[in-house]
Amino acid sequence: MYYIYIAECGDGTLYTGFTVDLEKRIKVHNKGKGAKYTRGRTPLVLKYYEEFDSKNDALRRESEIKKLKKIKKIELIEKFKV
Repeated sequence: MYYIYIAECGDGTLYTGFTVDLEKRIKVHNKGKGAKYTRGRTPLVLKYYEEFDSKNDALRRESEIKKLKKIKKIELIEKFKV
């Protein structure tokens, strides 16, 4: 499975990413070894995710979500509730 996710950073910003292992990826972010953006913004809390069978579909959706305004990302999160 392939996943896209939205995590809330410790500073209140939202980070959107792609992974094949959600639990491991959030742990890596929280150890300060994830994406450059998330370093120093811990703790990260998983707020939203979607599963995909295809890597291309997941990456396409990640790109779509990254283009959304923060308010639209918050709407996705509120509908989902991890």
